[in-house]
Amino acid sequence: MSCILSIDTSTNVCSVAVSQDGICIFDKVDNSGPNHAEKLGTFVDEALAFVDSHELTLDAVAVSCGPGSYTGLRIGVSMAKGICYGRNIKLLAVPTLELLAVPVLLHHESIEEEALLVPMIDARRMEVYSAVYDRSLKAVRAIQADVVDGDTYKEFLDKGPVYFFGDGAEKCMEVIHHPNAHLIKNIEPVAKNMFPLAEKRMAEGKFEDVAYFVPFYLKDFVAKQAKPLL
Repeated sequence: MSCILSIDTSTNVCSVAVSQDGICIFDKVDNSGPNHAEKLGTFVDEALAFVDSHELTLDAVAVSCGPGSYTGLRIGVSMAKGICYGRNIKLLAVPTLELLAVPVLLHHESIEEEALLVPMIDARRMEVYSAVYDRSLKAVRAIQADVVDGDTYKEFLDKGPVYFFGDGAEKCMEVIHHPNAHLIKNIEPVAKNMFPLAEKRMAEGKFEDVAYFVPFYLKDFVAKQAKPLL
């Protein structure tokens, strides 16, 4: 097992955590909005100070790699790369939609064995970034941007129970009226839930190239025209 620093800035939540041998030993979360540039540096400084003061050897940095907020992902990945360069350690990338599924799998034991999981990240209006997973987090349908209507997930809903969660899920349930559709509220991607996925990638040797790794934005950034001052 390893000591891993985890960072998530993929949504409005900013979070940093440290695990040792698969157990969370440090955790900082800010839910006040998209202010990662302000909060992340302080959280990381506190996490590294904790690691050093306890004489731990940091083995890797895990970062939520998207999809999600374009700016948030850039901030998180840039910070993760800086730590990896500075301490000469490995970089691990954890897909944000898989990260969203971790608390569902850990804390919702009543979910049927054959059920499918659909984590959703809000992409404005009726669009979401989503994927479809089984309970082992095997992708049944790959990550993509969905403009959601009543038939978007019908092929999966017709076969059995499907659980929707994440910050894009509640609005989608306004148009998905299938008896097999279930909503799980208050599920957010946070760093303290990253450890099972990061440890698995660590064991499999799935490290990223620190120099060339980029987040999975899914869609290109589109700059908005500034409003006139007068």
